[in-house]
Order: sequence, then structure tokens, then C-alpha cells
Amino acid sequence: MEDLVESILDYIRSDYTDYAVMLNGEWGSGKTHFWNNKIKKKIESMQLNGKRYTTIYMSLYGISNLEEISKKIFMETTQLMDKNLRRFMNSKGQETIPEYAKTGIDMANFFGVTQNGNKLDYAEFFATDDKVLCFDDLERANVDVIDILGYINNFVEHDHIKTIIICNEKELATKLKSSNLEMKTFIATYLLDKQNELNKSDKPMVEKIQDKIEHVFDKANDYERIKEKLIGETFEYAPKFDYIINGILMRYESNPDLIRFLRENTRLIILTFERSGTRNLRILKHALNDFKKIYEMVNKSYSNTSNRVMQTMLIFTIAVSFEIKAGKITKEKFINIKDNEEYKSLLVSSRILMDNRQFYIKEFDNNYYYNFKAEYRFFKFIEYYVRTRIFDMKLFKENMDTIRNTVDTENLPSYKRLLTEEYWKISDNEFEAVIEDIIEDVKEGKIKLIDMVKIFAYFSYFSRKGLIKYDLKTLKSMFFNGMNISSLTSEYCSNIEEELGKIAIEEVEEDMEEILKHFHKLNDQLLDKMYREKAEEIMKCIPMKMEQFYEKFDRECMKVPIFKYYDPFQLFQRISCASNEDIVLIKEKLLNRSEKYTKQIEPEMKNIKQLKQVIDDYLKGKAAYRRINKMHPASLKTSPDCFTLRSVLENTHICYRLFQRHYGLKPQLTIVSFLLRFFLNSL
Repeated sequence: MEDLVESILDYIRSDYTDYAVMLNGEWGSGKTHFWNNKIKKKIESMQLNGKRYTTIYMSLYGISNLEEISKKIFMETTQLMDKNLRRFMNSKGQETIPEYAKTGIDMANFFGVTQNGNKLDYAEFFATDDKVLCFDDLERANVDVIDILGYINNFVEHDHIKTIIICNEKELATKLKSSNLEMKTFIATYLLDKQNELNKSDKPMVEKIQDKIEHVFDKANDYERIKEKLIGETFEYAPKFDYIINGILMRYESNPDLIRFLRENTRLIILTFERSGTRNLRILKHALNDFKKIYEMVNKSYSNTSNRVMQTMLIFTIAVSFEIKAGKITKEKFINIKDNEEYKSLLVSSRILMDNRQFYIKEFDNNYYYNFKAEYRFFKFIEYYVRTRIFDMKLFKENMDTIRNTVDTENLPSYKRLLTEEYWKISDNEFEAVIEDIIEDVKEGKIKLIDMVKIFAYFSYFSRKGLIKYDLKTLKSMFFNGMNISSLTSEYCSNIEEELGKIAIEEVEEDMEEILKHFHKLNDQLLDKMYREKAEEIMKCIPMKMEQFYEKFDRECMKVPIFKYYDPFQLFQRISCASNEDIVLIKEKLLNRSEKYTKQIEPEMKNIKQLKQVIDDYLKGKAAYRRINKMHPASLKTSPDCFTLRSVLENTHICYRLFQRHYGLKPQLTIVSFLLRFFLNSL
């Protein structure tokens, strides 16, 4: 950057110039910051022929006409002049006044500045040999670029004022080409058609239209011609981000803890910035300002938060800022993610199930968290803060309490330290103690089942490398027993692939086969236990709490083979006590379910067939009824009125007429037998 500054200063020092210089760089790359903090200061500190230079800066952002530029110049100029300006009205002669001076005079008249009779020496105020003009944001003006450059050329060619133009030529070129594109396309198409060139097969039609647009509306070439005349040198601004970020971090020196943390993680900031795929330093500045607030709140209320979690928060804040503010992802994508668990679930869906609807999650995670291991990496309170500018204290507390209780306390269990930190960061003095603590937890089954598997992978690796005293045979025996104990209190793990994907050891596959086989066996048992509990819970809703039954069934049991866990006779007893309306509804739900989820509910089909047989036997008559009674006397302890469908349905005349009309019931067929057959035929 120093070479660039010196090159611009050489231009300022030149005795005579009839050209301007351009500083070209991407939006948000820090060009304006570079002008204010480097170039401007250097220019105003230098002396040449006994004179000090002053600078006049104008942003052209949103300018809609040339008069606005003149106004801006006047306003900037008045800040360089002392109170004697108000006595200035008439100069020595218009012919001696350069363009720069005329702007000031015209604008003085515009603002009603009047003369009090005293004549002023124009040179005192409008000398041009010690002024440097800087025009920024050329590509963001709402005035034709050619007109602006012609306007600037007056200062350069007529008055020889040193002039620096700051812009993004890439965006400028896009603007020149896209301006009034619909109109240009229409006219170009019309001309091609009139010249009988439109339907010729020598070129694709799109290419012909583009060529005609460039030929007729030659703004890009016009720009190049005037640039060649006006701009003597173009300097490319490609900053070293280490230097720039160091300058940004200087803002936070009032907070020693924060500045220390940011400086220690400068490489992480730069890496995340680069992975954003943009060069927009403005967004980075905003992101770091947001992180300042986050850091201070965490430090105030959760001071024991680990460095790893704070690093993850830093990455996430910068990443979400760029994704949303740079328009890389719509706000709605993150709005719909309520917490870290849902984020991980969507990630699994994207990675394992190849769900393209969640592709953006996989892309986000792979991009920003590549080679960065973190248990907790979606912070809803941060996403909400970046998106809405509101720091939600409730969300903040919920997120931080979850982190504190799961992955981040000062007194983390040793096994959690092993899983959430890079093991090589554990000091030699601590390592042996950490290993022994984990061994005790394994023996006592204090570690959840899936974590047992992950820990074994590490221990297997440590054993192979001679880092621990335990051989593989001993380890397997300890882990088998520990897993058996752990399974008594563990919950079923549904996201196995995602959990095991966190294991950063690749050399232990052969040691894992027996452990994984045992894990899957125990995990299947936990699944069976979970389904059994769910089945028992929903069974209790029949027949007295049918609304709860429908709700739970629809929400939790459509893909769950709950009927595997029901005694067919008990189920028959409960269903037979339901209303005819509920029997029909149950039938419809079972039918729809069997069509959609045949594979998932296969384990329950044995019981369903038995249920069908029970109903068949009941419909055959009293003999079969007595046989069922003998087989399952306990099932008949309820009164006959409560047990039989007839007692429930015998007075349901409306239902009878409905079924008679639609299903052609014969007189001898009772409603009871019809409904029972209606039910079993759907199974």
C-alpha cells in the first residue's frame, strides 16, 4: 500500500498535469477508508514550494444532476474558508476566474451570500495550485457517467487541478451496458429487422442484438475514449487484508478483553471473510460491531464461556452477516431454523438423505465451518440480531443456557472435553488425568451410548499410538459393559451418521466393527422401548379420549409400528367400545397409513392379522365367542353392554340409513356385523 500512496503523491507533486488519476477497486474493499486515512493525510501534511495542500472530497452517490455536484463542491469549499467569504461577491473579472471558482461564485449567489462593499482577493480563497479534488462513487451516480467525466474534465483541463477519481470500474461497465437495456434491445431488434439481418443464420440472434446494441449505443466505448483523454493513470486498489483488519480492530481498543480476543483470532476473521466470496469490508465492519455487542453480553452474563464457543460465535456472526447482507441467501432460510438442533437435523437431511431443499445448509456449513469442529454452530439469537437489529434477551438466555448445560461449562466432564476440543490441546499434565476420568465414567455407564462409540474411536487411536496404557482387548471389554449400563438411561439416537461424522479419527475403522455392531443392537432396543412407551400412551386414549388419540396418531405414529406392541384382544376390546363414528375414522386412518408407509409399519402386521382373526371369530357366532372367552378371560371382565358394538350402535338410526343407502345393506345384516367387517376389510 505504501507504494500506491507514493505513486499518488508523485502525481500531486508534478508541476504540471492535464489529467486525473483513478483509484479502482471493488465495492466495500476500503477505498474510501484508504483515501481518508492514508492518501488525504499524506497530501495535507506535505509542503510544496512553501504551500500546504488542502483536499475537497465529494461522494457522487445518488447524485441526479450536475448542479448537485456544484452544490457539494461549494459546501465543501466553504468549510475550507474563513469568515471573510461572506464579504465576497464580485471577483476581479469573470474571464480570470477558473471553473473551480465559478462553481463557488454561482453557489454563493444561489445561497444568497451578499457583498458588504469590500472586495476580496480571489486568490486567497480560490487558488487552484494547492487544492486536490477527490470524486468518489462514480459508478453510483444517477447522472450519465459521460456527462460527469466531462464536468470533471473542466477542472483538470482548464484549471489543472489535481483530481482523484475513486470508483469500481467493474460495476461501472455493468451500469453502462445495462442502462435502458429494454429500450436498447427493442431498437436494436427493430434495426436488424429493417436491415433484413434479423433472420440470417450467420450468428445467433442474441449475439446479433448484443452487437447492434454496442454499435448503436456505444456508451462503453464512449467511456473508454473520454477516460483515455481524462485519466492519465489508473491505480488498482488490492489491499492486504491483514493490514486492513488490523486497522478495523483498532476501533475496539477501549475493550482490552475484546481486542485481545479479536487479535488472537485475526486469521479466523480473515479466513471467514475470504470464504464469504466477497470483498466487502463494510459488511465485515458491521459484523464485527455486532460481535462486539455479543461478546460484551456473553462476557457479562456467561463469563465462563469457552474460547471455542466464542470462536464459533465469531465465525457465525461474520458468516450470517455476509449471507444476508450480501444477498447470498434469503432471510427466510434462516428465519425458519429455530435452534441448533434443527440446524443439525437439516444438515443431516442435506448430507445423508440428499435433500436438495436443504442444500443451502450443507453449503453454508461446508463453507464456513470447513475443518472447524464445533458442537454448537447455529446461534438463533445472533441470527435474529443480525437480521432484525434487535438483541432478544430471551433468545440469548435460552441459547446460552443450552450451551452451558450441554457443551460449554468450566467444569465440563472429561469426555466432553475430549469430544469438543482438539485432544492435542490438552496439556501433557492433564492428559493422563482426563483419560482416567473417562475410563471411570465408561465403567459406570455415565456416558450416553452414541458418545461411548465416539470415545472408543479416540481411545482405540490412543492405544495404537501408545498414548494410553490400555490395550484394545481391555478397552473393548470395558466399553461393552459400559454401553450395556448406559443403554438403561440413554435415549435412542436417530442421527447416527451425523454424530459419527464428527469423529476426526480415520485410522480405527477395523477396531470399530464390534463396537458399532453392539451399539446398533442397543440402539435398536432403545428404539423399541421408545415405540412401546408411545404405543402404551396412545392406547390409553381409546375409547374415552379419541381427540387425543387422533392428534398423537397423526403427529407421532403415522410411520411408527405401534400396533406391534398391542395385544390384539385388548385392542379389540377398546375399539369395540368406541362410537361408530370413531370406528370409521380409525379405519380410514389405518387404510391411509398402510398405503403410504407399508415398509415402515411392517413389524406390526403380525398383530394386525391376529386382530383381524379375532374380529372374524367374533362375527362367526357364540361358539367362537366362547372360545375367545376361554383363551382370554381377562379381556371379557367388562360388562357385555360395554363390550359389544351392538349396545353402542343399536339406536344409531341415522348411521344405519346412511350405510344402507350407500352400501346396499341387506335387512338381515346388522349394523354391528357390517361395521366390524368394514373395519377388518381395511386392514
